[in-house]
Amino acid sequence: MSKIEVNQISSQCGSTLTIGQSGDTIQLAAGATQSGFGRTGTVDWDTTAKTASFTAVSGTGYFVNTTSAAITLTLPASPSAGDIISFKDYAYTFATNNLTVAPNGSNIGGAGDSNVVYDISGTSKTFIYVDGTQGWLVTNESTDVSTGEAFIVATGGTIVCCGDYRTHIFTGPGTFCVSQIAGCSANNEVDYVVVAGGGGGAGANPGSGGRGGGGAGGFRMSNSLSLPAPLTSPLANTCGVTVTATSYPITVGGGGGGGPAACSPTGDGTKGSDSIFSTVTSTGGGRGNAYPHPGTCTGGCAQQNGGSGGGGYNQPDEIQGSGNTPPVSPPQGNPAVRSSPSSGGVGGGGAGASNPTSVPNPNSGTGGGAGSYIDANFIGPTAPSYGETGPVGSTRYFAGGGAGGSYQPCGTQLSGGVGGGGDGGNGNAPFPSTAGTTNTGGGGGGGGGGAAGSSGGSGIIMIRYKYQ
Repeated sequence: MSKIEVNQISSQCGSTLTIGQSGDTIQLAAGATQSGFGRTGTVDWDTTAKTASFTAVSGTGYFVNTTSAAITLTLPASPSAGDIISFKDYAYTFATNNLTVAPNGSNIGGAGDSNVVYDISGTSKTFIYVDGTQGWLVTNESTDVSTGEAFIVATGGTIVCCGDYRTHIFTGPGTFCVSQIAGCSANNEVDYVVVAGGGGGAGANPGSGGRGGGGAGGFRMSNSLSLPAPLTSPLANTCGVTVTATSYPITVGGGGGGGPAACSPTGDGTKGSDSIFSTVTSTGGGRGNAYPHPGTCTGGCAQQNGGSGGGGYNQPDEIQGSGNTPPVSPPQGNPAVRSSPSSGGVGGGGAGASNPTSVPNPNSGTGGGAGSYIDANFIGPTAPSYGETGPVGSTRYFAGGGAGGSYQPCGTQLSGGVGGGGDGGNGNAPFPSTAGTTNTGGGGGGGGGGAAGSSGGSGIIMIRYKYQ
């Protein structure tokens, strides 16, 4: 093999210099570098897929495999104009485990040093560094909006998607963990549904009339992200919660216990527990009361107050629970209200209304107050798994009040309010009271004629935001 050692090769004439001939391969020696040739806007693809976080090298394309876990691709530090990197979703799993592109001190799309998260399966991007103003720009899509203003990335609960929105559903305690926020503050606002546990219905001692149903758990929600008003509760707050990159503990309130077949105070139900997300607290539903003789408050009447009020005995001197306690705006629930005197119990209030005020006959109690509703799109394709259907179509109802119990043996069994409220009972019919539905915040039904009251339903928390 011949060897030529020179410092410069120049053309003899003209401006074209040809190296090699057709079919030849021109190759730099290992460890040698070149300058002055520039790049053609392409990369050399590394065909060994990346399965862990890494720092990219200019001029290289990467197949990124997030089958097992999310990965962070860190762009080169101190880049020069013309530096280029590409990546491709190797296994089409970015929607399950995201790829985060970290700018490493430079701008992306002129929007500052903020991460960009890719969560659409099959994504392929080419980044070229332009200058200190725009930084890295994506060149393979004319409509690309990779600007460092990523949408929220979060974990926790059961996650469902509906269009451009994602909802986290918590049916028990957990953590809503925000790992990435958007550079655009408007995209950091989340909507919420926070429903507390319903109150337990009161029990009735043998030979007595019906007792009070439990009040529904507090119902609070926001709608700042474009769900249609006709399908969204009039109780919705117009402002959501603006989140930061931190962990938010989630408290889902349990339902209160039903009272045994006994006189007050041992027959009283138990108040439901609060549900909490960030600055939003919904109060547990008020307990059903078991007839404090003769109309005095022997069992701590404050426990009848709550998100919605718990019912008592249906007599003029009986105390009924207050709703929206403590007060918030829009209100989180309604009071229990006495109707015409009867031997039955008063139903608990619901998020959408107080209990009915009419009784079927003098031995009957009253039904539970109706709950309120959310657009089914808030929950997405899993909507039928949560809440109940009701008068407004394409919605799901929550926080219905428990019905009052009826006097034995002639009373009529009353239904709990739509949204998970339990039915009232009658000891000699016989039909028992029923519990509030799990994860609706419905109040428990009151007992009647020697029947126990039933427990309230546990609450639920849902958090919705724009993710693409």
